[in-house]
Amino acid sequence: MTGSRATRPQGLARRAWQLLHADAPTAGRLAEQALALALKNADGPAEAWARLVRGYHRLNFGTLADAADELCRARACFDAQSDRAGHILAVAGFARTLWRGGRYREAIDTVLPLRDEGLRVLRHAQRSVLLNTIAGCYSANGDSERAFAYMYEALRDAGPAHGHGLDAVLHCNLSNELLQLGDFEEALRQVEQGLGRSARMNNPFLRSVLLINRIICLTEMGRAAEALDDVQAVLALAPDESGRGGNAKHFETLAIAALAADDGPLGERLLALAEASPGAGLPDERLERVVAQALLAHQQQRLPHALQALADERTLAADDGVAGLSLRVRCQFFHCASVLHESAGETRQALADLRQWQSLHLQQAQRASRARYQAAALHTELLRLQHRLEENDARRRDTERARAALAEANSRLARRVDEAQALQEALRRQATRDALTGLFNRRHLDDTLPQLLAQARRAAEPLALALIDLDHFKSVNDRFGHDVGDQLLVAFGRLLARSVRAGDIACRYGGEEFCLLLPATGGLAAQRLVDGLLQRWRREAFELDGLTLQGLSFSAGVVDSDGPALEPAALLRAADQALLMAKQLGRNRVLQTALPAAA
Repeated sequence: MTGSRATRPQGLARRAWQLLHADAPTAGRLAEQALALALKNADGPAEAWARLVRGYHRLNFGTLADAADELCRARACFDAQSDRAGHILAVAGFARTLWRGGRYREAIDTVLPLRDEGLRVLRHAQRSVLLNTIAGCYSANGDSERAFAYMYEALRDAGPAHGHGLDAVLHCNLSNELLQLGDFEEALRQVEQGLGRSARMNNPFLRSVLLINRIICLTEMGRAAEALDDVQAVLALAPDESGRGGNAKHFETLAIAALAADDGPLGERLLALAEASPGAGLPDERLERVVAQALLAHQQQRLPHALQALADERTLAADDGVAGLSLRVRCQFFHCASVLHESAGETRQALADLRQWQSLHLQQAQRASRARYQAAALHTELLRLQHRLEENDARRRDTERARAALAEANSRLARRVDEAQALQEALRRQATRDALTGLFNRRHLDDTLPQLLAQARRAAEPLALALIDLDHFKSVNDRFGHDVGDQLLVAFGRLLARSVRAGDIACRYGGEEFCLLLPATGGLAAQRLVDGLLQRWRREAFELDGLTLQGLSFSAGVVDSDGPALEPAALLRAADQALLMAKQLGRNRVLQTALPAAA
C-alpha cells in the first residue's frame, strides 16, 4: 500500500494503521470505514490492512477471540496479495493473542521463526511492532533478559519521527519489564517518558497502563501515598473503548497501592471490584489478589485471616516453574508474608519469608545484569544481519549505486558501533558502583567476597564482614521526603569512605543497608571499628528547613571467617542474623557473632 496510486479505502486503512497508537478511537473508526469500502469495491489490499488494524485494535478494546479471528482473516488477505510484510504483522498480532491468553510457549514458537525475514522486509515502526511482539512473548515466558533486549531494539526504530506513537507503547513495555527486574527507578523514568509522549496522543488505554505501571513503581519504592491520584485517574477512565479497554483492570494492583497508603476504605472498594471482575485467573493476578486480601484483613485487625489467605497461595508463590508468574509479584508476596508473620510474633516464619524474598530479589538482580549484556549481544547480532542484507542489496545495483549504499551501510554501522561502545562503557561504569553513594554495589560484593574469603583461608587470616542498616530510615523518608533520605544515604556513604582502611571494601548492600569487608580483621576488632563508626554517625547533624536532624544511629551485625570453612552466602547469613538480633534488641548497636560449628 505505497505510492501515489493508492485507492481511497487503501488510504483510509493506511492512515488507520498510522494512528493505531497515537489516536486509537480514530484508528478504529477509519478501519471500519476502510473495510466497508474495500468489501464494496473488492479492494483486497485495503481489506487486508483494514482487518489488520481491526485485529490490533481489538487486542485492547475487544476480546482475544475477536482479535484472533480478525488477524487470521487479515493474514489470509495478505497471503492472497503475496504481501509478506502484512503477513508477518498479522502473525505477530496473532502471537499476542496467544500469550495474552496464557499460551506462552506457543506464542514465541509462532512469531520467532519470522524474525529474520521481518527484519529484511519491514521498516521503522513495522519492524518495531515485530520486535515488540517477540519481546512480549519472551516476557510472558519469564525470559526478561531477551525481552529487555528486544524492547530496546524496537525503540531504536520507533522514535517520534517514525513510530506514530509506538515509542510511547515501548516506554510502557520497558517500564513493565524493568519492574520485573526490580529496577524501579529506571522503570519510573520510562513511565514518565511514556506519559509525556502519550499526553499528545488520544489513547486512554495506553495512558491507563502507564498510570498502573507508575502506581506499581511508587508502591514498590515505598511511596504509595503519591500513587493515590493515579489510582483515582485510572478509576475515572471509562471501562470501554473510550477508556481502559477490554483487558484486565488490575484492581488488585490498585488495591495494594491504596492499602499500602493506609487508605483502607479505598483499598476495600478496589478489592471488591477485583473479586467481582471476571478474570483469566493468571498466576500474577491470583497472587496480587491474595496480597490485597491479606493487607486488608491485617488493617481490619483480622491477622489470622490474613495469614491464612497467604498460606493458601504459598505453594504457588514458591514455585519457580510457573509460567506467567513474575519475580516482582513473588517478591511482593513474600515481603508481605514476612511483615505479617512478624506482626503476629512468628519470628521464625517471618525470617524464612524474608530469606525467600532476598533469594528472589537476588534473582532479579542477576536477571537485570544478564539483560544488559543480552541487549548488547542482540544489538551486535542484528547489526551483522543488517549488514549482510545491505551487502546483498548492494550487489544487485550497478557499481556507482553500490558504492553509495556501502558508504551508507558503513555510516550506519559506525553509528551502531559507537552506540554499542557507549552502552558497553555505561555498563562497565554501572557494573561495580552504586549511582547514589559512589560506594561499590551488591554485584561487586558478590564478585569480591569469594576472592577475599579464599585469600583469607590461604593466608590463615580472618576476614570480617559487617552488615549495617540505618535505623528508622523509613520514618525519615516519611517525615522529610525521599530527597532528604537520599542525602542521608550519600552522607553515610561518605562517612564509610572516609573511615575504612585502604584494603577494606565498603558496599551499598541495598536500600539503607551497607556492607563492610575487612581483610585480616577478627570479629572483635571489626566490632570495635564499626562501634567507632556508629559513634561518629551519631555525632553527625543535618540542617533541614530550620530543623536539626541529629542523633542518628544504625544497627549492625559482625562476623568473621574464623572457624568452619563456610561459603560466602553463609557468612552473609550469619551477619544478617546478627543484624536482625541487633534490631530486635532495640537497634543502635553492633552485635558480633561467631559462625556455627561444623557438623
